[in-house]
Amino acid sequence: MYKLLLIMLLATTTLFAAQVKWAKDFKSGIETAKKEKKPVLFIISRDTCKYCVLLENTTFKNEQIVAVLNKDFIAIRSWTNENDFIPQDLRRATPGLPGIWFLNSQGEPMYQPMLGYVEAEKFYGALGVVKKRFTTQNNKNGK
Repeated sequence: MYKLLLIMLLATTTLFAAQVKWAKDFKSGIETAKKEKKPVLFIISRDTCKYCVLLENTTFKNEQIVAVLNKDFIAIRSWTNENDFIPQDLRRATPGLPGIWFLNSQGEPMYQPMLGYVEAEKFYGALGVVKKRFTTQNNKNGK
């Protein structure tokens, strides 16, 4: 009986694990970022891309990363194989997948893209750097 209860508890925890709240699409994500004055994580991905799948199944399942993204960022993901909208300037500047962009709330790049799989620990560090720079720039600009 105890084992059955433990298995059910683990299964429930897995089913309801924290997930990144992805914006519906690029346009609505940028509108939300402007309204909420938050930086944007923009991912250009593809379901058949080995490193895109790895990023999705590991880094974006990390509880700390999910918590920071959902609290401090607007997360947007566009799939190249589903013809999702991707701004042409970002598409041209992304030579590989996944393309990981950090944008300001206006949708403008804050940095060059990170390409490929990024381990959770390094990604968490990058989120801290972006958040700090975004906050500093917004305070400086009085936004």
